Amino acid sequence: MKAKKIAHKAMVGGRILRNEGALTFTIKSLQKVQSKVGRKSNQKHSIFIKAKIEDTLLADYTVKRPLWKGTKAEKLTFNWLMPPPGKGSGGHMTLFRFIKALENAGHECRIYLYAQDGKGPVDNILAAMGDSFPKLRAIDTMQWLEHRDDMLPADGIFATSWETAYPVFNAKMDAKRFYFVQDFEPYFYPHGSFYSLAENTYKFNLFGVTAGGWLASKLKKEYGMQTAHFDFAADHNVYKYENRSERKEVLVYVRPFTERRGFEMAILSLMRFHQLHPDYTINFLGWDISDYKIPFPHVNHKTLEVDELNKLYNKCAAGLVLSFTNMSLLPLELLASGAIPVVNSGDNNAMVSDNPYIAYAEANPVALANALSQAVTRKDVVKHAQNAAKSVNGTSWEKSGLDVVKIIEEQTRKHE
Repeated sequence: MKAKKIAHKAMVGGRILRNEGALTFTIKSLQKVQSKVGRKSNQKHSIFIKAKIEDTLLADYTVKRPLWKGTKAEKLTFNWLMPPPGKGSGGHMTLFRFIKALENAGHECRIYLYAQDGKGPVDNILAAMGDSFPKLRAIDTMQWLEHRDDMLPADGIFATSWETAYPVFNAKMDAKRFYFVQDFEPYFYPHGSFYSLAENTYKFNLFGVTAGGWLASKLKKEYGMQTAHFDFAADHNVYKYENRSERKEVLVYVRPFTERRGFEMAILSLMRFHQLHPDYTINFLGWDISDYKIPFPHVNHKTLEVDELNKLYNKCAAGLVLSFTNMSLLPLELLASGAIPVVNSGDNNAMVSDNPYIAYAEANPVALANALSQAVTRKDVVKHAQNAAKSVNGTSWEKSGLDVVKIIEEQTRKHE
C-alpha cells in the first residue's frame, strides 16, 4: 500500500514537472512540505517571489524619477546586479563577455548578487563557477546586495533579470539605469503573479540593451522602452570547422524542465527522424535525460565542458535547437563547426539571425523532422557544411562587445 502511494506521488510530481515546469514544481513541493510542518508546529510559510518583497512594493513606475543629467567623465563606473551564477550558465557567460568589453575599454565594473533570500558565501559561488567564465577584474568586487541603497556610487547601474530590475528602479543613486535583457522573461511562467511581476519591469523606463533584434523590437513596440540590441556571435577560438568528411550523426539540445526549449516537441521530431534515418546516431546535449524513456537509440552527453562541445559538433551533420522565446546561442556555434541548425520558425528566432544556413521549420514534428532529413541528405552536404562555417566568420563577440560599449558610453554621457 505504501509503495502505491509513493508511486502515485512520483507520477503526480512528474506530471507537474512536465506540464508546469521546474519553478512551479519547486513552489508546490515547498508548499506541500510547509503545510505539513505548519499543521505540526502552527508555523506559516513565506511568500516566494524571487525579488525582495520590499522592492516590489516600492516600485511605483507611474511616478517619474529625476532625469539622469549625463556625465563628462572619460572613465565610467558601472554596477551590475545579477542572480548568483552557476557553472556553465549561458546567460552569465554573455553578461561577463560584455563586462569584459567595458573593462577592456578602460571602465570599471562591480558585481552585486541579488536574490529574495540572498545568502551563501561568495567564495562558494566562485568555486561553483570554476574556470568556465572570462576572467574579470569585477569578479574581485562580487558581493551580496543586502539593500538596494548599499551600492557604491556609479555612473550607470544594470538590471540583468526581472527581479534585479526592482532594486535598480528603486535605488536612490543618481545614475543612468540600464536593463540588459536576454529573453522575454514573462514567457518563463504561466499567466499569473510571476508573469506580471516580470512584465511590469519593462515599464520602469530603463534603457534596454537586448540580445538580438526581436527583443529590442518587442520591448519598444509593446512597452515603449528605449532599446538597442547586439548581434549574436560564435566564439571562433572554441568553435571551428574541422571535420571535412560526411557526418552520420545529429544532435539535439534539450532542457526538459525549461518549457521554452520544447523538450517534448524535440522527442516527437526525432522519433520521426529516426524512422527515416535509423542509421544516424542521435546525441542529446544540455541535460541528463537518463530518467526519461527515450523511444530510440541515443547517446546521452548530459552537459559538456566548452572544449568538448566543438568535438561533438564536428561529428554532427545537423542539430535540432528549439526555442519558443529568444533564440539560443547554439545555432551560430553549430554553424561555425559545420553543423546545420534546425530551428523552429518565428520572429523570436528569425529576427535574431537571418543566416541562410539556419534551417527554419514550423514547430511541428513532421516539419522539423523533414528539415533535419533534408539537412543530412543534401547531395552537396560537405560543401554546404563548409559554406555554413564560412557564413559566420564575420561575427565575433569582440565586435558585439565594441558595439555595446559604444551604446553604453553614449547613453551614460548624455542627458535623458
